[in-house]
Amino acid sequence: MLIRRSVVPAALILAFAAGCANNNTIDAGAPAPAPSPSLNVVEPVPSGGGTTITGTVTEGVEPGCLLLKTTDGEHLLIFKDATVKSSVKAGSEITVVGKPEAGMMTTCMQGEPFVVSSVAAS
Repeated sequence: MLIRRSVVPAALILAFAAGCANNNTIDAGAPAPAPSPSLNVVEPVPSGGGTTITGTVTEGVEPGCLLLKTTDGEHLLIFKDATVKSSVKAGSEITVVGKPEAGMMTTCMQGEPFVVSSVAAS
């Protein structure tokens, strides 16, 4: 009898919580919710557009993180293409074209995230 008294209320609480979690109704007149920053949604840079920055590549404190030190600060280089990333080495002077993503969450914890669309040696 003791087991039943603790199991039934716990099962009811779980069922209630599951019902609340699956409330996926969308009001057709309401605007769509903004994507969560944890999804790392990156919009493509429009052709002919983007921001160009030049500086020196340095390694971040976290493994695999590359920063571009410029006169206005540090930019965390985010590469969508592993081949492009592998061509960038610490100590290099480069120019990158891309888009700053100030709200992007990363594990590097340094610099302003900058999604790179192209790289050139300076």
